[in-house]
Amino acid sequence: MAEVRINRQRCKSCRLCIVWCPKKNLKIDETLNDAGVFPAVVIDAASCTGCGMCFAMCPDSCIEIKID
Repeated sequence: MAEVRINRQRCKSCRLCIVWCPKKNLKIDETLNDAGVFPAVVIDAASCTGCGMCFAMCPDSCIEIKID
């Protein structure tokens, strides 16, 4: 099982992770971060396959994937 961690404070809401997620398991959060941006969040942690597309596409290295 994979665990995706998104650094809410560094995310600039470019949406590249959302576009490239093959499971469509990411969305924009409804809560602003400290910079006044709506960051990306995981919809359902259990359905993440750990493919790494979100990690690879994030231009600011806001995403970490831990695979058990």
